[in-house]
Amino acid sequence: MNIILDLLGASLIGGTVMYLIMNLNIYTTNTKYVSDSELHLQQNAKTLAELLNHDLRKIGYKTSGNAIISAEPKSIAFYSDIDSNGVVDVVKYMLSDSTDVSSTGNPSDKVLWRIINGDSSKGPSLGITDLQFTYRNSSGAETTALDSIKFIKAEFWVESPELVDDDYLFTYWEMTINPRNL
Repeated sequence: MNIILDLLGASLIGGTVMYLIMNLNIYTTNTKYVSDSELHLQQNAKTLAELLNHDLRKIGYKTSGNAIISAEPKSIAFYSDIDSNGVVDVVKYMLSDSTDVSSTGNPSDKVLWRIINGDSSKGPSLGITDLQFTYRNSSGAETTALDSIKFIKAEFWVESPELVDDDYLFTYWEMTINPRNL
């Protein structure tokens, strides 16, 4: 009888330990997935920020006259020698609609179009879901007059391409740029 009780007790303890080890493994895997997704999200946001920062700082580079062609809340177009080859380029940024991205599970992600001299080859989505430009004059007041724009505030929202714990992770990035050539 003691042997049976010992075997039952050992089985119960062994089963409990096995259950705890399996739960720890599942928790560790989920934590790693969420952490990797957050890191990937931050890297995508940083890539988009570097691209916008580089190009918006070059507005008016090696051009004369008014460098900004159009300044809308969701798009901007400007003149700049963006690739430093001595030829003034027309650069336009705009956001596509969500139907342009079918390779991810996120129904809200879009493509940030960077059009240079009419070349509209689209880039990757990188999870961007919204983009907003605000334009300010030299005193900091919002303006829509193209010749008085001195500061450009760019805000964008980035979401994970796939669900993480039944939700899309998101991040927000904001930057205000004062192009030297304006």
